[in-house]
Amino acid sequence: MAHAATAGRAPERGLDVYTQKVGMWVFLCSEVMFFAGLIGSYVVLRFGAADVWAEPGDVLAIGITAVNTFILICSSVTMVKAFAAAEADDQKGIRNYLLATTLLGALFLGIQVYEYTELVLHAEWQGSHGFTPQAGLYGATFYTMTGFHGFHVLLGVVCLAWATKRAYAGHWGKDNTHGIEVLGLYWHFVDLVWIILFTIVYLI
Repeated sequence: MAHAATAGRAPERGLDVYTQKVGMWVFLCSEVMFFAGLIGSYVVLRFGAADVWAEPGDVLAIGITAVNTFILICSSVTMVKAFAAAEADDQKGIRNYLLATTLLGALFLGIQVYEYTELVLHAEWQGSHGFTPQAGLYGATFYTMTGFHGFHVLLGVVCLAWATKRAYAGHWGKDNTHGIEVLGLYWHFVDLVWIILFTIVYLI
């Protein structure tokens, strides 16, 4: 009887959440816990031993890092544009915006490497020449947090390069947007984490 009563009824629509998207959200939840641990430890250590931290701008180059932050934010915008182009089946837009996102991510990494080089070779910290990971709690926490974030950006750039290569082969389109959407979720997360790190490490 129950089967007969429901035979003519259309199946209820689900949430339209596909497996890859669920997997990415689960992964990002684990990443939230990872970075929350790093940031929480930094906050506790900093306020527990405030005398071993420099004032904002005394050691770190806030200006160049602010520019780098803007670059990463711009890359998040181009990632949104790439997904919109895929939904519209705009092949040229997909290629251009994915390529732009990849190049902006690579530029962010290049500037971060330059920043590290300048800090290690030229920065002054507590009478010593060079600010390195061995420079007490300050150096250890700074390089740990920004280094792990940089590694995540590197992974994102590699995946973006792969997605861009496939875009030039016409792989993405209105019937195949999942890969770009999932990659976009990861990239936006990386962007958000950097904004938090920039605020607490460089500005506070």
